[in-house]
Amino acid sequence: MKRQTPLKKVLLSLYHYLCFFLLMAFVISCCVSLFVSTMSRTMEITWTDEMLGAAAKRTFLNVLFLSFVCTVIDEIRRKITVERPVKTIVSAAERIAKGDYSVRIPPLKGSHEHDGLGEIVESINQMVEELSGVETLQTDFIANVSHELKTPIAVMQNYAALLCQSDLSEEERLRYAKSVLEACKRLSGLVTNILKLNKLESQQIYPQTRSYNLTAQICECLLAFENVWDEKSIEIETDLEEDVKISADPELLSLVWNNLFSNALKFTDNGGKVSVSLKVNNTAVEVSVADTGCGIPPYVGKHIFDKFYQADTSHATQGNGLGLALVKRVVSIVGGDISVASEVGKGSTFTVTLRGASIGNMEENR
Repeated sequence: MKRQTPLKKVLLSLYHYLCFFLLMAFVISCCVSLFVSTMSRTMEITWTDEMLGAAAKRTFLNVLFLSFVCTVIDEIRRKITVERPVKTIVSAAERIAKGDYSVRIPPLKGSHEHDGLGEIVESINQMVEELSGVETLQTDFIANVSHELKTPIAVMQNYAALLCQSDLSEEERLRYAKSVLEACKRLSGLVTNILKLNKLESQQIYPQTRSYNLTAQICECLLAFENVWDEKSIEIETDLEEDVKISADPELLSLVWNNLFSNALKFTDNGGKVSVSLKVNNTAVEVSVADTGCGIPPYVGKHIFDKFYQADTSHATQGNGLGLALVKRVVSIVGGDISVASEVGKGSTFTVTLRGASIGNMEENR
């Protein structure tokens, strides 16, 4: 902020004095003229040139004096009611601009509470609080990304070093190469999810709404995991209303179903069960994915939609903690809600509710 030089301050004071002088001169001249005119008519007083001259001089001096007094009072008022709080606000803004988000402007007392400055202070404090939260999230995000990137890179480095050994058997070479491939896939998935989440949060992805068969989409997404449930001997139970048509973005919603199915199968033990249901309730569609896995403790349930949060470290190598964050963001973008009900040792149920979309039965709309 540019500071006023002493010369500018003097010129500004003279300008204020001139404004008060002209105002006083006009008001007092009008009052004196009215007074003289009234006295002349009612009391038949004759004003001589000497009397008018003396009155004009005294009036002029009074105007000068009153203008000076008003200017001084106005300067004091400006100093107390404007310059001091503004200087405090500007000082805080300069610290914020330099990255200090711990700044908080104390509430203004007196008349400032109602002259607009109090609202400005409150808005700045709220802005700084939001910026502070964003900075913390950004720092945590960078730290988490760095940590998640280091793990697969370290795996690839270690196994690549082992592959360089000349005395490896063919079986060992294939096993190490497979480990490198798995680490590459995990790294690729992490980067892909980060890019998707970044685009979703920066609103670079807009829903491409069209009418399609939601029942068919859920079946297709579920069948894509057939090899997983076969390998773990997991029972799949479905309760899907037939040919449910919905107007939404199929590409975005496929991310939701794939992540929910992947998590349900990942956390369900061998021989367990995963249930999928699709219900139409008036103008809303409810899709539920339930499993008989380990369940979610209450303290974990508060953070499951946070980026990179993985409470069960035993499955950490099978994901990167971004799946449910993506699900939450996508559901929010399409105007839906997601909830979770869970009991430790008995499993979890994720329910996605889509409202406000064009919903109907395919047979009824033919």
